[in-house]
Amino acid sequence: MSRRRVVVTGLGCVSPVGNTVPEAWANILAGKSGIGPITKFDASSFAAQIAGEVKGLDASALINAKEARTMDAFIHYGIVAAHQAYLDAGLPLGDALSEEQAERSGVVIGSGIGGLPFIEANYAEFMSRGARRISPFFVPSTIINLVAGQVSIRLGLKGPNLSLVTACTTGLHCIGEGARLIEYGDADVIVAGGAESTVCPLGIGGFAAMKALSTRNDDPEAASRPWDRGRDGFVLGEGSGVLVLEEYEHAKARGARIYAEVAGYGMSADASHITAPNIEGPRRAMLAALRNAGVNADEVDYLNAHGTSTPLGDVNESNAIKAALGDRAHQIVVSSTKSMTGHLLGGAGGLESVFTVLALHHQKIPPTINLHDPDPECDLDYCANTARDAKLNVAVKNNFGFGGTNGTLVFKRI
Repeated sequence: MSRRRVVVTGLGCVSPVGNTVPEAWANILAGKSGIGPITKFDASSFAAQIAGEVKGLDASALINAKEARTMDAFIHYGIVAAHQAYLDAGLPLGDALSEEQAERSGVVIGSGIGGLPFIEANYAEFMSRGARRISPFFVPSTIINLVAGQVSIRLGLKGPNLSLVTACTTGLHCIGEGARLIEYGDADVIVAGGAESTVCPLGIGGFAAMKALSTRNDDPEAASRPWDRGRDGFVLGEGSGVLVLEEYEHAKARGARIYAEVAGYGMSADASHITAPNIEGPRRAMLAALRNAGVNADEVDYLNAHGTSTPLGDVNESNAIKAALGDRAHQIVVSSTKSMTGHLLGGAGGLESVFTVLALHHQKIPPTINLHDPDPECDLDYCANTARDAKLNVAVKNNFGFGGTNGTLVFKRI
């Protein structure tokens, strides 16, 4: 039996650079930062006072005011991005969706942390007013699989329903595992990605306590600067990125627009440290994805990096890319859109995969902004500060997470 091919037919996003795909993509190509001072709470006493916040999102057409109060923001973001992607794919909704189609369509959307703001709010109520003030929606508003559950309920999709939790690799792993569900014949359509909403006191405070966050509070737009000598940590972001994955013949039969093919997927574990990366784990994830795609290193044109803007992580990823791709590493273009969005944690792989697919579709490479004084230990072509037109056939996407979890996707133009 031949391998079932998987393609991308729909895209959706909620992000610091825009709450629709066209808006976000235009801002990414323009090198516009979505990072600014934190407005969701008073961060004046925190070491890090900046974030990539979602701004001006109106979800009322999909989530009424009463429903909104029963969900954490990460679920809002996932619902909106998934709905955009599903509509973009032109797939049937409501009465137009047959029972057979519903049972062959599923959702794989996860989150790295889940409903932290709602947990904070309910703990404050508990401490000030007692246990009877805890919301009856506390559990279903905060547990991670409710983002996939809510999407499946609203779209009427009755196939596989999963939420992975692998820290900052979550969104990428959800796409990879969703693609495999289609490849293995368990579904024809999977709505896949990640969502996160941890711009809150515990989220900012926790990562700041680890010395992981940038403290460039006086110049927020310049704070996320992957591979620059002046980088001092990542900037926390929030939002969601979702892709509609579809079996190739299924998509072709209905005349769907195809953005790209999900050609390969690889995973690995560092098995060495809870937070510090190593070269070997990411190298093996990249090689596994290329092998799964049947692609040689010399066929790779673009790599959308994890690129968090941490002193250790950026050097490690650069060295891992060189270890995986050999001489080809110095011939491809690498970039990090986190320079504009900040780090969406479990949502990063979803949003950044949207941008990677669009790079292939439009033949344009997003820039890495704020790269003015390159770290001499980071010696690849990082598409500094300005987007670039390029002939792209194969793009690689990396994400890595705490616990030493690594993931790589290979997308091909089709």
